[in-house]
Amino acid sequence: MKVAIVGGTGFVGTNLAKQFDNPLIISSNNFSDINKIKNYDVVINLAGKPIVKRWSKTYKKLLYSSRIETTKEIVKIINNSNVKHFISTSAIGYYSNPCVCDEFDKKGQGFLSDLAQDWENEALKCNKPTTIFRFGVVLGDGGALKKMLLPFKLGLGGKVGKGSQMFSWIDIKDVVDIYKFIIDNKITGILNLSAPESVSNTEFTKTLGKVLNRMTILPMPEFVLKIIFGEASEVFLSNQDMKPKKLLELGYNFKYSNLEKSLRSLI
Repeated sequence: MKVAIVGGTGFVGTNLAKQFDNPLIISSNNFSDINKIKNYDVVINLAGKPIVKRWSKTYKKLLYSSRIETTKEIVKIINNSNVKHFISTSAIGYYSNPCVCDEFDKKGQGFLSDLAQDWENEALKCNKPTTIFRFGVVLGDGGALKKMLLPFKLGLGGKVGKGSQMFSWIDIKDVVDIYKFIIDNKITGILNLSAPESVSNTEFTKTLGKVLNRMTILPMPEFVLKIIFGEASEVFLSNQDMKPKKLLELGYNFKYSNLEKSLRSLI
């Protein structure tokens, strides 16, 4: 299988690229080679500007265009090619807040939900076998965990807001294996990409502190998050417990369903 990864220079993309022979890697910042994807068997779409940043009107437009317009262009190319499988991306923000949700639950309301739905709708215009992953927080050698480690190592870590909000996470090693599982078994449809056992923000905080042997007594109040991130603070404060129902039904065996085991393997 010849694999092309659009947005392949980010955290997830670089980990995925290591698992395939000579993949085509297209950076989110440079789409000059985008037409080359038509010569590949599998196209993985990971393109999109980072969500964790203060949302100005301009940045909201950039979040939208970097996902929806890019996916539209990718689908246009794939629909006139011999590509065998298209794997696109979405996110937990699709669902309502709060929720305990699997793939059969309806979308929520607000910017993140609308962004995810529009993103998925563009991907579903593809006339090739298509899979869409709704991502939880990916833990690995980059991304969210990398940003958390320094304050926690300094003893400055603590729960966010009330700490009762659920934290739907997945280990990067499972992410990589799930992509291979989906490709090898030619599985299509929309699937949640999260570990079976979500934890509360407080439990995550305590577990990370335990693994690092550090105290976690300095909370991040809601009002401080809202001052720093504005509307984007909902990324940290949303209470969404996302379940990977379809992956479990398909027989995927998670290597890391326990948070402490995952964190100890990563740190």
